[in-house]
Amino acid sequence: MSIRIIGTGSALPEKSVTNQELTKLVDTSDEWIRERTGIGSRHVSTGETLVSLTARACEKALENAGRQADEVELLLVATCSPERNIPCAACQVQSAIGAKQAAAFDLNAACAGFLFALHSAFAYVEAGIYSNALIAGGEVLSKIVDWTDRGTCILFGDGAGAVYVEKCDRGGVLGFVQHSDGTRGEVLKCDSRALKNPYIDLPMETEYVRMDGREVFAFAVRKVPESIREALEKTDIPVEEVDLFVLHQANVRIIEGIAKRLSVGLERFPVNLDRVGNMSSAAIPVLLDELNRQGRLKRGMKLVLSGFGAGLTYGACVLEW
Repeated sequence: MSIRIIGTGSALPEKSVTNQELTKLVDTSDEWIRERTGIGSRHVSTGETLVSLTARACEKALENAGRQADEVELLLVATCSPERNIPCAACQVQSAIGAKQAAAFDLNAACAGFLFALHSAFAYVEAGIYSNALIAGGEVLSKIVDWTDRGTCILFGDGAGAVYVEKCDRGGVLGFVQHSDGTRGEVLKCDSRALKNPYIDLPMETEYVRMDGREVFAFAVRKVPESIREALEKTDIPVEEVDLFVLHQANVRIIEGIAKRLSVGLERFPVNLDRVGNMSSAAIPVLLDELNRQGRLKRGMKLVLSGFGAGLTYGACVLEW
């Protein structure tokens, strides 16, 4: 038994911010950003919330699947930028879309979050606990980005994507791997509220994302190809038979490095980061939705999904569309 993606959906904030607009905030240029990242613009919230974006993406995924919200049994939201600590974003989305029968909770594995949520849904269905799931990745990263830091504000965007999955006897998710390396977590971090109570008052280091870009780049280019090969070995599918590699959209140079290590042409690595930037856990499901609605995903195609990011977390999933 496995799970198959039946429907996809996505939602982006209305405002798109170009590289040229960022030159008014930090010392940079369109050429500098494109050369190092491949990013030309990103969507930034001017009022849209994680919950509102994720709810829209979920509704579109259900519509695409031809299913109703009250049929959903499990609702997972992957995010590292919720509006509230409690209640969780998934419960807020559940209320917004009317998925009253669903068990709902959040996951945080940063940029690998959607992939970890997909694997969690697979485990629930394989165990016979649920027969379907609505899985979303959503972020409003613009509120945790330091807009005076050239190294990070050029990278990130806001948005949400979702997939609806159902159990299946053939095809669907064929194999996956996921890994974490907490010993290297300091290279990409964002602190929460400092400890303050009547007995102690600690200063906060920073409330914004801080990243060692070189370390993250080296980690991704080395570990992602390893995890992809590991997942493919579990399925006995050679890399040559994979139709598309749907990777986390962090940096086009990372994607180029991964393609080179796998000896695979870049034409099999679809990209949308030039228009949306790095949306963390939303990146993979938003790209999947774009490909699906463009008619580029055909039943029977072999796909590899791979996410990587803070934690450090990374993994890969092999599936038959």
